[in-house]
Amino acid sequence: MLRPERMSKVSVTGSKAVMDDVIEAVHELNLVHLSNYDGSWEGFDNGDPVEGAEEASEKLVTVRSLENILEVDAADAGPSRIVTEEALEEELEEVRQEANRLDDRRDELEDELRDVEEQVDSMAPFATLGTPLHLLSGYDSLEVRVGEGDADGVREALRGAAVVREFEVEEEDGVVAVYVYPESNAREDFLDDLLVGVDFTTIDVPEDAEGNPSEYVEELRHRKQRLESKLNTVEDELDDLRLEVASFLLAAEERLSIDVQRSEAPLQFATTENAFIAEGWIPTDRVDSLRAAVGDAVGDRADVEELERADYDQHGEPEHTEAVTDGGSAVSMDEQPPTVMENDALSKPFEPLTKMVGVPKYSEIDPTMIIMLTFPFFYGFMIGDLGYGILYTAAGYGIYSKFESEIIKGIGAIAMFAGGFTMLFGVLYGEIFGMHVLGEVLFGDAGPPLHKGLQPAFGYYARSFLVLSLVAGIVHMTVGFWFGFWNDRSHGLVDAFTHNLAWWLLMVGVWGWMFSNTFIDQKRDILFAPLAEAHILSSASGLPASVGWASLFGLGFVGIAGILYGEYQEYGFIGLIIGLLETPNALVNVLSYIRMAGVLLAKAGMALVVNLLFWGAYQYEGEIHYMTSYGPEGVEHGEILFGGLVHGGVAFAVLGVVIFVVGHLLVLILGVTSAGLQGVRLEFVEFFNKFYEGGGRAFEPFGYEREHTTED
Repeated sequence: MLRPERMSKVSVTGSKAVMDDVIEAVHELNLVHLSNYDGSWEGFDNGDPVEGAEEASEKLVTVRSLENILEVDAADAGPSRIVTEEALEEELEEVRQEANRLDDRRDELEDELRDVEEQVDSMAPFATLGTPLHLLSGYDSLEVRVGEGDADGVREALRGAAVVREFEVEEEDGVVAVYVYPESNAREDFLDDLLVGVDFTTIDVPEDAEGNPSEYVEELRHRKQRLESKLNTVEDELDDLRLEVASFLLAAEERLSIDVQRSEAPLQFATTENAFIAEGWIPTDRVDSLRAAVGDAVGDRADVEELERADYDQHGEPEHTEAVTDGGSAVSMDEQPPTVMENDALSKPFEPLTKMVGVPKYSEIDPTMIIMLTFPFFYGFMIGDLGYGILYTAAGYGIYSKFESEIIKGIGAIAMFAGGFTMLFGVLYGEIFGMHVLGEVLFGDAGPPLHKGLQPAFGYYARSFLVLSLVAGIVHMTVGFWFGFWNDRSHGLVDAFTHNLAWWLLMVGVWGWMFSNTFIDQKRDILFAPLAEAHILSSASGLPASVGWASLFGLGFVGIAGILYGEYQEYGFIGLIIGLLETPNALVNVLSYIRMAGVLLAKAGMALVVNLLFWGAYQYEGEIHYMTSYGPEGVEHGEILFGGLVHGGVAFAVLGVVIFVVGHLLVLILGVTSAGLQGVRLEFVEFFNKFYEGGGRAFEPFGYEREHTTED
């Protein structure tokens, strides 16, 4: 589970006469990741596509274009069917003609509609002005301008102009019409020059326009309605056509995709005039299945050989064990095997998180299972509320059940996992939507086994969670360092030690000293007293001081020495400086995990404030009690913190309901953005950085998983 599935390099050799049958058999098996022949073998060339490949490609482009025109998606699929060559010729052509006819008609109507809308927009100012259109243009000695702007500013600009004999300015709702009778010596563009400094934007008067502009606009609007009606009719016809042919198009796309895959496969083969050699990777435990499939298809006219078996040697690197040799070496193109991430049904939904960094190399440990164990735990610890957990789980189930995309389904599954742990911790904290009633119902007077620590009586829990976050960080990073050591052993034990275990030893040394009794007076109240009050430790003390000093100067010294040696080997003298500057990371990276306790307290505090405002609360003997069944007048003991909006009359109660709903919704959403992002950050930055590079090749078998077609 922590390693990718074991892979074997195989070769299929045979006569060209049976190549098509072999391709079909391998394609149906859908298990071989084909290798691309690089042209390096003397006498062998890349093969040519099978006859009909170009025609199938053209039809596939046509089908996908039609699906785009008709907006066909997977939800429109009907039962699986056989798509015959006759259907691809005749039915596809009929669908193409009808779809293109309707699409062209839709484009025409949309163009006309767009043109009419532009005319309506351009005529609207003239309708506002109300002046007949023929009076706004066509004069020999009168200059007319229509626009939007400041009528008083226009008047001021024209009033003192020497080239203006007379002028008139009309204004209606911001639309201005300017009529100017100029002097005989006025230049052609004098009016435009006069209006340059004025708040005035000219609107062109439509050519050959006449009549009442309001009537013209009304006529345009009627025309727009007719065009919209025609467009709706065409859209309905396209929708009817989509419902009628969607199943055929999806099946045709699948059939043609398979045909194109098969017909273009020889491009990856090494071929001569009479023979072919195809190579690829297949899970080792399925090699016999390949032999059986090829044997059933062509008998002994093709030979399947296992060339290499990518195993793991003692250093955790792929080890190629030759199964067939030719002159002492495998006849094989040199390449690393693709990665098949071998995760069970529980951890598989978390693969997208791993792939966000990259597909694991074949030689790397796959951390997906660790993420499955730690990320929901971190998330549940930070939110810890039965009510929120139920909502997260329900939302995750909705996403998982309603979407087909593996990535989106994975997000839904992760949300369900996170919601499950949120519910678990909610029970342990005794909280539902921030209310403590759950703890009283489930655990009686003894109360829940854990508290979030916001109540004064249980403040030590908040401090203890800060310490436990550090412990979780040490454990989490320990796994990362050891994974890194395992991955890097192929580079030599010394290199693996200096890049991984040396850092781990330094971290353990530093924190071993931190959790020891050295300087106990300074540490007790911060580290040990909260754990003792929470009954996690029997007393407010840590490791013996001798163990602490031994950790710091023993393990820590060995760790620093290993780090500096590794940096010196890689960078020379400057590496010593780099190593010294980086050593504080052994402390800082662990401190980063305090964010978990921080998010826990922040979200709990937000929920407490929302409930406090709505219900009201009082504090008695260090515990906060919400007034869910009575108002402030019913409090006999303790100090009232807030009277509660629900107890303040109808208006305040309505306001309280709004605050209650919006507040808890905000906490719910921020739980995703804060707890989710912080959890992912700890996985990617603090954990992955210790051992994981990614960059592997995803396993992409030659084949097709049929959904819409059955075998011909």
